[in-house]
Amino acid sequence: MPPSPSRRALTGAAGLVLAAAATVAVAPAAAAAPPPVEVQLLALNDFHGNLEPPTGSGGAIAGVPAGGAEYLATQLRLLESEVKKQNTITVAAGDLIGATPLLSAAFHDEPTIESLEEAGLDLASVGNHEFDEGAEELLRIQNGGCHPVDGCADPAAAYDGADFQYLSANAFVTDTGDPLLPPYAIERVQGVQVGFIGMTLEGTPNIVTQAGVAGLTFADEIETGNRYAAELQARGVEAIVVLLHEGGQQAPGSGINDCTGLTGPIVEIAAGFSDAIDVVVSGHSHQAYNCVLDGKTVTSASSFGRLVTDIDMRIDRRTGDVVDVTADNVVVTRDVAADPAQTALIARYRQLLGPIAGRVVGTATADITRAAAPSGETPLGNLIADSQLAGTDDEQGAVAAFMNPGGVRADLLTGPITYEEAFTVQPFNNVLTTMDLSGADLDCVLEQQYVVNRTLQPSAGVTYTVDTAAPAGTAAAPCSGARVNDLAIGGVAVDPAGTYRITVNNFLADGGDGFSVLRNGVNRVVGQLDIDAFVAYLTANDPVSPPATNRITVG
Repeated sequence: MPPSPSRRALTGAAGLVLAAAATVAVAPAAAAAPPPVEVQLLALNDFHGNLEPPTGSGGAIAGVPAGGAEYLATQLRLLESEVKKQNTITVAAGDLIGATPLLSAAFHDEPTIESLEEAGLDLASVGNHEFDEGAEELLRIQNGGCHPVDGCADPAAAYDGADFQYLSANAFVTDTGDPLLPPYAIERVQGVQVGFIGMTLEGTPNIVTQAGVAGLTFADEIETGNRYAAELQARGVEAIVVLLHEGGQQAPGSGINDCTGLTGPIVEIAAGFSDAIDVVVSGHSHQAYNCVLDGKTVTSASSFGRLVTDIDMRIDRRTGDVVDVTADNVVVTRDVAADPAQTALIARYRQLLGPIAGRVVGTATADITRAAAPSGETPLGNLIADSQLAGTDDEQGAVAAFMNPGGVRADLLTGPITYEEAFTVQPFNNVLTTMDLSGADLDCVLEQQYVVNRTLQPSAGVTYTVDTAAPAGTAAAPCSGARVNDLAIGGVAVDPAGTYRITVNNFLADGGDGFSVLRNGVNRVVGQLDIDAFVAYLTANDPVSPPATNRITVG
């Protein structure tokens, strides 16, 4: 009797046909692919402790008043309700603290940490301003404990650290080579894994006081991101998000969800990141954009909690790969209900702050803003430089002062100026430093402006012209530039061989913002805090008006 077809050796054409027929008869129907997991990221950056709604030019975005922790928390909750709550991860791309208004800064930014954890923040990269008070203070902010000098901010409740996790992949302890904080975190959502790599900008030592980054080394963003992306893949993680404190800017007039003519470091970094990286949540530039660069979704939510980026990812359950990504920058409007927990937190710290905040220190006859003239001068920057000269001309013999534009954090509005408003303008507690510079070095400092792309704000009496068609210097040879001409102080031409007493804050004196030539200054005398000089000037010259922006002439 011949063997049954199901057991016949497949040696002939008939056998092949019979075997095929048998296979069709017993094979189960193909299983349907499981639906992808929907993961929602809610992202912010550069909050800078704006617990209360920001004011002036920083108080609106897209023409709408925006920001404030009470409304940010509500907006996060409203956006989160659109998907399953357990599928939402709230993240941030640095500068949550540092350069903060008095309500947060007076308590070493503990109120901001408490506010953000109350709002549901899960993960955050470390920005440059997280290092304003140094690495040890950042670790205290993460892990808890009262401030070693000022003690507990709230006597009724010792500070217990951040519930969310700071990530720092490219900030290494120089002596050991170890990351200061965990380089990445892995979150599980309905069986799939999402990896988050946290990084600050490589150039942090150039824009933070030297004391703030002592003992640290900052590695290249692209190399670091790719290194840890590969490590995550080796652990079976295919959905990878980078929280990066570095950014770019769109062309003027672009919308918050546009990506028009994007420029800046983020463009090169995104292109250099490996294809394993799916999403880059960026920051630092305080700009809004929503882009796809080199196949990666790249976003930024401006600053001060005025926007939240709603990022929706769909992830394949079988492979863990990201199927697709959509993103939307959402304005944090103030026409929603205020979050009661945030309202209570603000009220508690305002009571602890006491009456110093409301003390009137002067009056502004008109808004004094950070709006830059074509020369790069701003009325408020010039006013601060004037205050620094006034605070050091008698005792220290200063003849001129210069202010870094990045240190001017808010506008002064028309009317009475409170101490809190003045502090919000200058929140760093930098110390005024007066030094001797040769005329040649002073000229070189001004040439260096066109290397680092930052215009120092000059005090009254400093004048010069700029020839934008002349060659600029280079990072290696800033003095080779030829753009600055007719430099004078008090109407007298600066002698290259002469010596001039110049005042800057200690950040600039250490070469901050790339002004390395200022390190040549000698016979240094450390004076008062910049905020104290500013307040004294506002009081002594009450009322103050916006200074003219005519100290630099662009030819």
